[in-house]
Amino acid sequence: MDLARISGLVLDVDGVLTRGDVTFDDRDGQQLSFNINDGAAIKLWERAGYRTAILSGRDNAIVSRRAKDLGISPVCQGQFDKRAAFANISDEFGVPESAICYVGDDVLDICVLDRCGFAVAVANAVPTVKRVVDYVTRRSGGGGAVAEAIELILRKQGRWTELVRQL
Repeated sequence: MDLARISGLVLDVDGVLTRGDVTFDDRDGQQLSFNINDGAAIKLWERAGYRTAILSGRDNAIVSRRAKDLGISPVCQGQFDKRAAFANISDEFGVPESAICYVGDDVLDICVLDRCGFAVAVANAVPTVKRVVDYVTRRSGGGGAVAEAIELILRKQGRWTELVRQL
């Protein structure tokens, strides 16, 4: 696993950027919670000159709003078969799929985890996913797992300390 070549990050949402719970309020609205540490790490990732994308099986306006807040683009939602969307993201990033880290948690993510350069599962991923990845985070989805993966990559690249000092 050569993390030096990783320059793209693609993230699932439910169970990765969130705990995987969907809360409905009494007005037929949904609520999602995102981890602030993940957001800060994504901003650091982008400060390093790298790109981030979201690739989700569900379509949710709250996800679009969070992505806009973090400057994440592209945002590909409603993608039951994530394979083609991942290839398009790779093209948009201008890097091969082998230069992308994908963070997932469920069986719908396996088709991408098998193709990317650094496959990451969050601690609360289903066992089937944990068996096919390069790395399983100690933190759960929605609990800083994305931040953990970003820090790991940037440390292996020797860039973490420099980027944190620039804050």
